[in-house]
Amino acid sequence: MNISLVSIITILVLLLGGCAQQPKIDKSIETPIVDNSYKIYPQGFTDEIEKEYGIFAKRTALALVETMNEAKDLDDMGKMEKVNDFFNAFPYQSDEKIWGISDYWATRLEFIGKGKGDCEDYVIAKYFTLKELGVQTSKLFMTYAKSLRLKTSHIVLSYYETEHSIPLIMDNYNYKILPANVRTDLVPIYSFSGDDLFQAKQVQIGKMIPASTRQTRAWDELVIKR
Repeated sequence: MNISLVSIITILVLLLGGCAQQPKIDKSIETPIVDNSYKIYPQGFTDEIEKEYGIFAKRTALALVETMNEAKDLDDMGKMEKVNDFFNAFPYQSDEKIWGISDYWATRLEFIGKGKGDCEDYVIAKYFTLKELGVQTSKLFMTYAKSLRLKTSHIVLSYYETEHSIPLIMDNYNYKILPANVRTDLVPIYSFSGDDLFQAKQVQIGKMIPASTRQTRAWDELVIKR
């Protein structure tokens, strides 16, 4: 499932149009009660979130900590269900409407701050959260696909139990985590390692960084630590 640098660039070009809009979802995130098992790092980070994005974003970040506390002792499937449900509560919105440009790959912090995003934003947020919960990144792959139902390009997060397993699909269109062979609405084109992709994007391959001020931003800038 390795992919060359040229293929990664091709993916980014193909995804410039973003994802098709899905129906709006009205799901609120309650203010959580957080224990000390996980904490936001660095100290005062939630206050920075509130200053930058407002009180709702701060509550959402704390709700993520709560969700991670609930998920940390579960098996991989339990962790994926918790994380998938959490981020799928965010409403879909195109990059054009959020950022004013046709394609923008938001970090997890930006996704939480804005409280909405498009398909790759869900994938990025789920990927880094599952990584921090201890799911092996060797089992997590970004999968570029074609949505037959919406007739557009799409990207989902795939989980391979073993190298030869049928992957499980985490998606913001269909909220159920299902095997890829059940997702007949998706035509997979290729999968690629998340770590490989973010290393490539960190040096400005493709259009993920629209301004020079973001050339060195960390994709996992919202770091949750025990």
